[in-house]
Amino acid sequence: MPTAADVIAVLDRLYPPGTAADWDAVGPVCGDPATEVRTILLAIDPLEAVVDEALTLGADLLITHHPVYLRGTSTVWAGTPKGRLVQRLITGGCGLVVAHTNADIAVAGVSEALAAALGLTGCVPLVPDPGDPATGSGRVGRLAGPMTLRSFAAHVAAALPATPAGVRTAGDPDQMVSTVAVCGGAGDSYLADATRAGVDAYVTADLRHHYASEHLAAGGPALVDPGHWASEWPWLPVAARALTDGLRAAHPGGTTVRVHVSETITDPWTLHALPGPRA
Repeated sequence: MPTAADVIAVLDRLYPPGTAADWDAVGPVCGDPATEVRTILLAIDPLEAVVDEALTLGADLLITHHPVYLRGTSTVWAGTPKGRLVQRLITGGCGLVVAHTNADIAVAGVSEALAAALGLTGCVPLVPDPGDPATGSGRVGRLAGPMTLRSFAAHVAAALPATPAGVRTAGDPDQMVSTVAVCGGAGDSYLADATRAGVDAYVTADLRHHYASEHLAAGGPALVDPGHWASEWPWLPVAARALTDGLRAAHPGGTTVRVHVSETITDPWTLHALPGPRA
């Protein structure tokens, strides 16, 4: 059977750790590189519900997009929420590995998976990497046919996993949308890039009031915010297929490794209350 080290080697070829942002924390978090891996779970967030799922599944390795310790730590004491997660994984025999910003910018990475889920074609990076223009932050592509922003928002909602918060949209509902920029996860740092790209709409998450208002006032493209988790989830099945193929090609025992995708909704928002009639 492949070991955890073998799996990480395949993951690193798909999403090279050296391409991660300098503030990021990617790679192995806990586990033994010599552990034989039969079952892998892929998820967005390293939260209690996902750890429950991994341990119930009997996973030998949990691969998440978001780090558990983004700013480092001096303790994995189980008296803290994050320490408890790590201790549960260790005692349950499940390692944890993170692919974050290195997966965001990669070919067939997070933003490219989001663009594919929305049916965009002819995609190129929104902000190309100077060293490798095929990779980079976000993607820009074209819809199969123009539609109103109202219809496009509904299209986004139908294409991505549903969450209680739904899809927020800013702009004229009747404007036509043909070209689209996307960035999985929090993408307000690329608002100016989306404007320079000349697209009709920009799909990303975690958009803030003042930034969105100022962007629209300056003539920027319409905004569609499906939420952080929903915008990144399409990458999981893409990564699962790539990891499965990579293990089969790299290791004789790779054909027997089961790679599962978590469908546990880890979006922190749990309710969207609409105004009702006054009492």
